[in-house]
Amino acid sequence: MKPARMLISSLGICCVALAAAPEPDLVPVVSRQVSRMIDLPGEFQPFLSVSLHAKVPGFVDRIPVDRGSVVKEGQLLVELSAPEMAARIAEAESRLEAAESERLQAEAQLAAIESTYTRLKEAAETPGAIAGNELIQVEKQVEAARAMVRSRQQASRAAEAAVQAQKELQSYLRITAPFDGIVTDRLVHPGALVGPGADPVMLVVQQVSQLRLVVAVPEEDVAGIMPDARVTFHVPAYPERTFSGTVARISHALERSTRTMAVELDVPNRDGSLAPGMYPTVHWPVRRARAGLFVPRTSIVTTTERTFVVRSQNGRAEWIDVRKGVAEGNLQEVLGDLKPGDLVVRRATDEMREGSTLPAGATGSR
Repeated sequence: MKPARMLISSLGICCVALAAAPEPDLVPVVSRQVSRMIDLPGEFQPFLSVSLHAKVPGFVDRIPVDRGSVVKEGQLLVELSAPEMAARIAEAESRLEAAESERLQAEAQLAAIESTYTRLKEAAETPGAIAGNELIQVEKQVEAARAMVRSRQQASRAAEAAVQAQKELQSYLRITAPFDGIVTDRLVHPGALVGPGADPVMLVVQQVSQLRLVVAVPEEDVAGIMPDARVTFHVPAYPERTFSGTVARISHALERSTRTMAVELDVPNRDGSLAPGMYPTVHWPVRRARAGLFVPRTSIVTTTERTFVVRSQNGRAEWIDVRKGVAEGNLQEVLGDLKPGDLVVRRATDEMREGSTLPAGATGSR
């Protein structure tokens, strides 16, 4: 009797197990924006940078600033001396005085001839008082005098412009800061000859209260670049601090050698912690232009031949080949012949044959 009871007991256990086997649980394919973070190298550049040159030749008289000096816009940085420039200005002013004198003489001659012409014209109203040819001659003299005045006026204006040009060149002997910033390099000292043909750079001034952070974004990630996005980064000098900047400028062109696109972030640097030339690690957000399709990771079946999900098509199982994308928690992005709202088996296996019956509705959470 014992073998019989054992057989009946085993059959009962099998029946209970078969009755307890749950039906496949269906979940919908969901659509969501794909985003992830990657670490990219960046480089800090000054927001403004200028190398100061001497426009006119001269000797450095004094430099009241040095490397590291904080300067304000319009502040004197370099003062040059050029004694020959004063002589050129004096010569130009002398030519202006001569031109003005000649203009005044021409105007006086014109006034005298016009007066004579007016009297002769009045006298010509009396028949026989003067010869008609005499009036014509004086009229021609008036026209010639007027032409002379115009010529002298032009010469005077040219001489005045020459004086102004020399004085403007003299103003270049005082070189001032073009903006608020810091002197980051000094390359000349008092007594040095500067100007065209000499040492071209005297000082380098950079604005570092705000910096440009240049990031080379790989080609495959440029579609997700978001203007005005806030991006965080770390620098080796301050590993415990997290900094951030705002996407401000996009080059819209790829570097051929690296297949990357340069993107500039504006980074405030009021405390001066950051400096041009630093190489931070940028935690770059990667976003796709289009949303992706996600299913639970357990919905994806991988065999030696294919990777697929089991979709419910009119209540029947249908194998849909997919490729895996990015993972987000318990969800996996899939690329294939699916659309949002399609029902797939939550826990699929290759034992679920195509065409087998599946539940009609979806259960469970997304």
